[in-house]
Amino acid sequence: MARVSTYLNFPGTTEQAFLFYKSIFGGEFIGRVARFKDAPADPNCPLSEAELNRVLHIEMAILGGHILMGTDAPDTIGMNGGARPKGYLNLEPDSKEEADRLFHALALNATIEMPIQDMFWGAYYGCLIDQFGVGWMVNYAPINANSNSNATQ
Repeated sequence: MARVSTYLNFPGTTEQAFLFYKSIFGGEFIGRVARFKDAPADPNCPLSEAELNRVLHIEMAILGGHILMGTDAPDTIGMNGGARPKGYLNLEPDSKEEADRLFHALALNATIEMPIQDMFWGAYYGCLIDQFGVGWMVNYAPINANSNSNATQ
């Protein structure tokens, strides 16, 4: 089932923020809390031990089934600097074709942060900042496309 969620970037405080949100909204985190150490290492962007233990991805339902997601955005790999937005609309379409359509339509006069491509977590993903400064993520996860599962990473 397709969905739209909000994705927030934090400067190393994602875990604290989401524990705070959990105390307000209740419930549990959806899926596992992924950390940077869980991702393949990039020799061009070495992370410190502290950064490796930061949150790569976390998500939870808040009001009305809306999904709030977040990440620690290390400056060392360019995630938190410059014109990068503090949050993104995360689109999760039902097909790879729809993911391509949405990504390429939003890419008109946009800054492509990551071209849409197959990713290590099993999704087809890309992100950009559109011509109006709005951050967009397109994340097609085949294992979740035909279910109501909320774990994407």
